[in-house]
Amino acid sequence: MGAKAKQLDLRDIIGNYPDFPKPGIMFRDINPVFRRNDALNYIADEFHRLYGKAKIDAVAGIEARGFVTATALAMKLGTGVIMIRKAGKLPGKTIKKSYDIEYGSAIMELQHNALGKGKNILIADDLIATGGTAVAASQLIEEVGGKVVGFAFIIELTDLHGADRLRKMGYKVQSLVTYHGE
Repeated sequence: MGAKAKQLDLRDIIGNYPDFPKPGIMFRDINPVFRRNDALNYIADEFHRLYGKAKIDAVAGIEARGFVTATALAMKLGTGVIMIRKAGKLPGKTIKKSYDIEYGSAIMELQHNALGKGKNILIADDLIATGGTAVAASQLIEEVGGKVVGFAFIIELTDLHGADRLRKMGYKVQSLVTYHGE
């Protein structure tokens, strides 16, 4: 683990691409953040500050950028990582959950033996928008007997209300950077 990270403004590092992947969309690019060790340490330190007192048995990362976030958090929290992946990417017996996306639906899956019953799981991803993927991830964790302790997102797009949706479901949600209509 690196030294304690100094205070950073992740907004200064996150890339912004107007009209990507289509006109009217402002794409928030987390890749510049992941390329910087000081930013990764900052993220891990901040989420440790927010969740460090909770009993967490593992951090579940949502494919694909959530894997990076989950790994940084797990190393700081002293736990392992569970991968929630797109359908067809995990070997062995899996459970699947369909969820709605902008133009249809998608399927996420989890290995049926990824965690034990009653295990406390923190779910991590780079960004929360409408919340469909995060809800599916929580359902997968709970279906195999886990308890979702909360969610850790680097970026929250508040005008899409995904984090609000999770909070209304009773989940704790922490985001390090919020954008509203920007």
